[in-house]
Amino acid sequence: MRKYIYLLFTPILFLSSVQAQSKKQIAVANVVEQLKKAMIDADSTVLDNLTDAALSYGHSSGHIDVKSDFIEKIVSGKSDFVSIELTEQTITISKNIAVVRHILHAVTNDSGKPSQVNLFVLLIWQHNNSGWKLLARQAVKQMPK
Repeated sequence: MRKYIYLLFTPILFLSSVQAQSKKQIAVANVVEQLKKAMIDADSTVLDNLTDAALSYGHSSGHIDVKSDFIEKIVSGKSDFVSIELTEQTITISKNIAVVRHILHAVTNDSGKPSQVNLFVLLIWQHNNSGWKLLARQAVKQMPK
């Protein structure tokens, strides 16, 4: 009898954990979209709310910004995203940490200079009492095929 009860409840427990994981992944995907929109709109309030005070923002050039530099560059137009498209996004969650990878295709106008970028991006999000916060970001240039 115990075997039958075990066989009955094991799938239910498994499905509930998968569903909980999916809800977290959806929440993280939503904050990634909010970040993307805030970067295009140069919205300093949203950028501030979505990023952790200890943000380490790595550019594909190797330059690393702290939170205040990241926000200032976007708001000032030094780093101006006209459009951003994210593809091949994956989200992996472990406890209160989310690892997001995607390919970023963007049209930029950095300091008034039009360009396009294609980058592999890694985002590290941490969940705390005020929600998901971007803790780290690293971009790597895509090599031509």
